[in-house]
Amino acid sequence: MQKHYTKDDIRQLIQEENVEFLRLQFSDMFGTIKNVEVPISQLEKVLDNKAMFDGSSIEGFVRIEESDMYLFPDLDTFMIFPWATDSHGGKVARLICDIHNVDGEPFVGDPRSNLKRVLKDMEAMGYSNFNLGTEPEFFLFKLDEKGNPTTNLNDKGGYFDLAPLDLGENTRREIVLEMEKMGFEVEAAHHEVAPGQHEVDFKYADALEAADNIQTFKLIVKTIARKHGLYATFMPKPVAGINGNGMHVNMSLFTEGKNVFFDENGEEKLSETAYKFLGGILDHAQNYTAITNPTVNSYKRLTPGYEAPVYVAWSGSNRSPMVRVPASRGQSTRLELRSVDPTANPYLAFAAILESGLDGIRRELTPTDSVDQNIYLMDEKERRKAGIRDLPDTLLDAIDHLEEDEIVKGAMGPTMSRTFVDAKRLEYRSFRQQVSQWELDNYLEQY
Repeated sequence: MQKHYTKDDIRQLIQEENVEFLRLQFSDMFGTIKNVEVPISQLEKVLDNKAMFDGSSIEGFVRIEESDMYLFPDLDTFMIFPWATDSHGGKVARLICDIHNVDGEPFVGDPRSNLKRVLKDMEAMGYSNFNLGTEPEFFLFKLDEKGNPTTNLNDKGGYFDLAPLDLGENTRREIVLEMEKMGFEVEAAHHEVAPGQHEVDFKYADALEAADNIQTFKLIVKTIARKHGLYATFMPKPVAGINGNGMHVNMSLFTEGKNVFFDENGEEKLSETAYKFLGGILDHAQNYTAITNPTVNSYKRLTPGYEAPVYVAWSGSNRSPMVRVPASRGQSTRLELRSVDPTANPYLAFAAILESGLDGIRRELTPTDSVDQNIYLMDEKERRKAGIRDLPDTLLDAIDHLEEDEIVKGAMGPTMSRTFVDAKRLEYRSFRQQVSQWELDNYLEQY
C-alpha cells in the first residue's frame, strides 16, 4: 500500500539517499507521462507548490495566452528510482503532481485532478473507496542495430511458458524486482498467450493510487526492457493474427472497510448495489469505450477470435462476455471489465467506469441476464434475442457513441470531453488518409 510522507520525511530521505534530481511527473489527456526535472536545490520551491511549467506545450492543455501552470506534488507518491543515477552517482526521485491554474484552482484539463473530482461524487453517495486491480499486458520486441524498435518478437512462448521458450523471463524477473524495490506488491508474473507477450499482476489499490501505479508500471517496464536490449509496448494489437494487449480492470466499492458488492444472502452472493453498478457498466459500455480503448489500433484487438470481448454482456464463469464476476466472495467480491486496453489514460478510464457504475446505482438499473454460453458461437439473431449489443468496431463509432452520453462526458468534464472528442476525430481522419499494405496487397493488381 502507498506510504504517507510529510515534507520532513522527504527532506530526510533525499539527504540520506543522496538524491540530486527530482522529476515532477504528470500525465497529459492521452495518458502520456510527462515530467519536469529539477535539481534538488529547488526542493523547497517544489514542496511549497511553486514549481511552474508551460502548459501550452502539452497537448490537450491550454492556449498560449494561458500557458503558466503550477505543479502541486502529491507527497505520498515520492519514490526514488533504483536504476537512475547522474554522472556523480546521485540518485533521481519523482513526485506525481496535480496541475493547478495560476489562481491556485485545479486545472480542468488535468486527468488526475478530474479523477479526484469524480471520487468526491462517489464519497457524496456514501462510498469511501473504489478499489481497482488491473492486469496490463505488454509485448517485448527486439531492437535493431541502431536501437530502434522492430516488430520482431523476442520469443515463441505461450501461456505460462518458461525458458528457453520464454526468452523474456529474465527481463520480466528484473521488472518484478524493480517494482518491489519501489514499493509494489507483485502477485504474479508470467508469459501470456501470444509469443513475446507478458503480464505482471500487482495488488489492488484505491482508484487514484491504482492509476498512479499503472503509469509508474509502464515506466518501469519500458526502462528495464531497454536495459535488456528490448522494446516494450502496450500497443493493443502490434502484430496481426495473435492476441492483443488488454488491461482487465477488477473493481469493487467499499464503505468503511466493507466491500458493498458482497451480500451473503444475495443472488450469487452479490449485493443489490453490485447488480445496479453492473447495470450502469453495461448500459454505458458502448459510450465509454472511446475512453477505455482510445486508439485506432484498439479496435484491431476488439475482434472475435482473440479472447478480447466484443459484446456487451456479463457472466460468472464465461470469459467471452465483456464483464466477468470472478468466483471469490467476501472482501474479494468484484466485477472484472475485460474490454479495457493499456493505451487508456487510467485516470480518465477509471473516472468514466466509476461514473457509469454510480449512474446505475442512482437509476437503480437492472443488468441484463447473465450469458453462460460462448457468445462467439451465437449468431446475430441469438445475440439480439439475449439483449447482447456489440461494442463499437472503430474509433469513429466509439466517439459517436461517446458524444451521445452526458454521464460519461460528465466524468471527463465539459472542457476535457470536448478536447478529447475533437482530437480523436482528427486522429481517425488522419488514419483514413493512409493507404495500408493490406489494401495494396488486395487491390493494386486486382483493379
